[in-house]
Amino acid sequence: MFPPSMAGYDRAITIFSPEGKLYQVEYAGEAVKRGWPTVGVKCSSGVVLAAEKRKISALFDPTSLEKIYIVDDHVAISPSGLLADARVLVDYARSVALTHRFLYDEPIDVEVLTKDICNLKQQYTQFGGARPFGVALLVAGIDRQGPKLFQTDPGGVYLGYYATAIGAESTAIVEFLEKNYSQEMDTPQCVELALRALSTAMESIDVDRIEVAYGDVKGKAMRKMSKEELAPILARIKK
Repeated sequence: MFPPSMAGYDRAITIFSPEGKLYQVEYAGEAVKRGWPTVGVKCSSGVVLAAEKRKISALFDPTSLEKIYIVDDHVAISPSGLLADARVLVDYARSVALTHRFLYDEPIDVEVLTKDICNLKQQYTQFGGARPFGVALLVAGIDRQGPKLFQTDPGGVYLGYYATAIGAESTAIVEFLEKNYSQEMDTPQCVELALRALSTAMESIDVDRIEVAYGDVKGKAMRKMSKEELAPILARIKK
């Protein structure tokens, strides 16, 4: 029933295969690849997250679903994969950020928060009776060191990026970003680039099917864009 290379090594999270793999973690990565796409873009003046909300039913109300979560005033998270797992991690991140503010009277650094989330993710790759979180996250924010953008995977690894994407069609989106990204862009240009990149994975892009959040170094806060703000940008993209 199992290929010779696996031979049942995927039955428990605590067993390494002869190739040094944890197959349950790789299966969690497959859940991420099937998730709704999310794009992150960073420049010297700010950082942007853009995510698709797919219409799963003709009766589905897209306003009832969040794809970008404001964790603290200066940090936002967008997941791809199992959204139920993502909500648990977002609640944990909010608790960590709030505790840091209470203890130190200052906002938490984006990388410190990302590392804390990934420490929790990693714990779920080494204990029996649990499974890895089937979700990857893009963590974006503005801290005292400037704009930050990190990508996490189900195993607890995190890396910093200028621009990246997770979820379905992420390979095509990343190729688009590689061709069109420039570090000289400003925040509005990052917003448009993120939406153009996201549109490569969508049949049609409209205000009801996307969610965008951005932050800039002047305001040092992450905020979601309204439909009225997105409409003229989407009109340019459609042309």
